[in-house]
Amino acid sequence: MNFRTPHPFPPVILDDVRGAQKMLSGVARVTAMEGSRHLSELVGAPVHFKCENLQRTGSFKLRGAYVRIAGLSPVERAAGVVAASAGNHAQGVALASALLGVRATVFMPVGAPLPKVAATREYGAQVRLHGHVVDETLAAAQEYAQETGAVFIHPFDHPDIIAGQGTVGLEILEQCPEVRTIVVGMGGGGLAAGIAVAVKAVRPDVRIVGVQAAGAACYPPSLAAGHPVAIDGLQTMADGIKVGRPGDVPFGLVQELVDEVRTVSEAQLSSALLLCLERAKLVVEPAGASPVAALLSDPRSFRGPVVALLSGGNVDPLLMQRILTHGMASAGRYLSLRVRLTDRPGALAALLAALSVADANVLDIGHVRTDPRLGLTEVEVELHLETKGPAHCEEVTAALRQAGYEVTG
Repeated sequence: MNFRTPHPFPPVILDDVRGAQKMLSGVARVTAMEGSRHLSELVGAPVHFKCENLQRTGSFKLRGAYVRIAGLSPVERAAGVVAASAGNHAQGVALASALLGVRATVFMPVGAPLPKVAATREYGAQVRLHGHVVDETLAAAQEYAQETGAVFIHPFDHPDIIAGQGTVGLEILEQCPEVRTIVVGMGGGGLAAGIAVAVKAVRPDVRIVGVQAAGAACYPPSLAAGHPVAIDGLQTMADGIKVGRPGDVPFGLVQELVDEVRTVSEAQLSSALLLCLERAKLVVEPAGASPVAALLSDPRSFRGPVVALLSGGNVDPLLMQRILTHGMASAGRYLSLRVRLTDRPGALAALLAALSVADANVLDIGHVRTDPRLGLTEVEVELHLETKGPAHCEEVTAALRQAGYEVTG
């Protein structure tokens, strides 16, 4: 669905993005463009990854943060800067401030992943843990700015931020001049807006597709209403795009220049992250994998060549473990089932032998003897198996039933 209204005085234009690109020379990396054979086969056209997960600080956020802070006056720099973030923006602001010699204070939620907190401190920022949700953290940072005079660095709602993020679009055009579709994850909209400004000015034929997590999709209702709309009850593992309201500045640009906004499920995000790790050997956070999730969900709807932007790779190891387990389950690589046995010596060994013949790997096993539904001489065995995919799951279940076992889900 396409929602467009004229924007007579755009807050960011191509010259702003080109100026940001010059400013970022020697600061931000020109990140790699990698092909994906697997996705290319699914889409039926070349698919490339733009690897901002390999950017300094592990995400694209350094670009906008550096341009914003570099544009401050000497008086503003002397007052320092303050930001609020659960991770990527925090690290971008911390490194940009260190490079520019500006004092930085970053507010982060109390539950922020420890690796992200440690990295932000190591880049030189003073970290203050406050609040349990980002809204509380944001309020604390803005209060600090009012009390101290420090300049608040918004993660997406400022022209300089958008111009900096737009430099990714210029690099995509340079690295893949034949591109016809760019797929980018969206939270507040700064990255998508910047890329759209840069790309549409040079190649208006290129289609820009934004992707949001279904549990935190603020853009579809906002575009339908014609203005930013706040949504509640955000639920997604993709904290990098977990934003409840579009930014005022990027919204107008997205409304005018982004061709389509799609949503993806948590299962699709998990499968996409797993694909990036297994097939591309790239560590990508859930928000960064959202374009891949969109490609997997409806591959033939994208006109190629396609560039999918992997916007970040800062994922907590514990979350990664849970996501990979979820992704393997969504891909049919795990099978959980229950089997009733006669409680006698050798019964479990016979069951395991049948699973071995079916080429299923047992990950975990448990016994239930106290369920009132069981007979006096029965035991129920709960199994968690690693399989080769949905078809293999069906084969394993069929093999057990053929061997005479009563199998339940």
